[in-house]
Amino acid sequence: MSENKFTFVQMKEDASEHIAAPQYSYWKSVFRQFFSSKVAIVMLLIVLFIVIMSIVHPMISGYDPRDPGFINDRSMHYIWPCLEFPFGTDNVGKNLFDAVWAGTRNSLFIAAMATLISTVIGVIVGMFWGYSKKIDVFMIEVYNVVANVPFTLIVMVLVYALGGGIWQLIFAMSVTSWISVAYFIRVQVMIIRDREYNLASRCLGTPVSKIVTHNILPYLVSVIVTSVARDIPSYISYEVFLSYLGVGLGKDVASLGQMIQTYSPYMLSAPYMFWLPLIVAAAISVSFYIVGQTLADASDPKTHMN
Repeated sequence: MSENKFTFVQMKEDASEHIAAPQYSYWKSVFRQFFSSKVAIVMLLIVLFIVIMSIVHPMISGYDPRDPGFINDRSMHYIWPCLEFPFGTDNVGKNLFDAVWAGTRNSLFIAAMATLISTVIGVIVGMFWGYSKKIDVFMIEVYNVVANVPFTLIVMVLVYALGGGIWQLIFAMSVTSWISVAYFIRVQVMIIRDREYNLASRCLGTPVSKIVTHNILPYLVSVIVTSVARDIPSYISYEVFLSYLGVGLGKDVASLGQMIQTYSPYMLSAPYMFWLPLIVAAAISVSFYIVGQTLADASDPKTHMN
């Protein structure tokens, strides 16, 4: 008698419901795509180092720009970078290592707060602006008026009117910048608002707020990240530029721009005083931009397809 070469397999009723495709996780795919870039990893480490140093070091050093910091010992003036003073000392003997990290903290805070305010307001307004045609008629006129006035001029006028200070500069930077973010979001919303699933939701009587937050907002993650990646370096550059012109923060507030403006006359006699804060500001702008752009690309679901 020959051996039985066949075996009966028990039928599973739910087998037809099984999907053979691998399990997909959006954020897992985002981080896998992001960390596949070696350049982005290096830039992220630079960003983390700068942020941590700007938070921790001023707490340890207790640096206060309002303290004149004059040192009677003339030998402490104009010390070039060395082991004891990594960034050297300035014309009155201040430790530039302490001053640079205190200035970095304020510059990062200004850029982060201005970006947060303009992004939150811009995204909320932009989503409803792009979805509602009635709002679009009114907002497009507001945008045309504001967009034709130079942003730098608006900031300078407001700072002169309000006076120098961190919160005054944040307000001056964000009071009109949100409208450009809103216009950017409006364009993206208009691209996807008339897709089939949104039309179906509208026919079923779904509230506009729910359509915007559930059907449209998730598709704008990469767009919002791109906007943030562009705005943070931009605001840092504006702060440096305005402080270099003597507008923005007062002399009692340490910032990278204020240091660059203060030490610009020493560009030839003691160049380290000018170039070190400038290099830190450039490192922040470049690293934030590269990290943000890489994260924005990784946030796009189209890049997750293998």
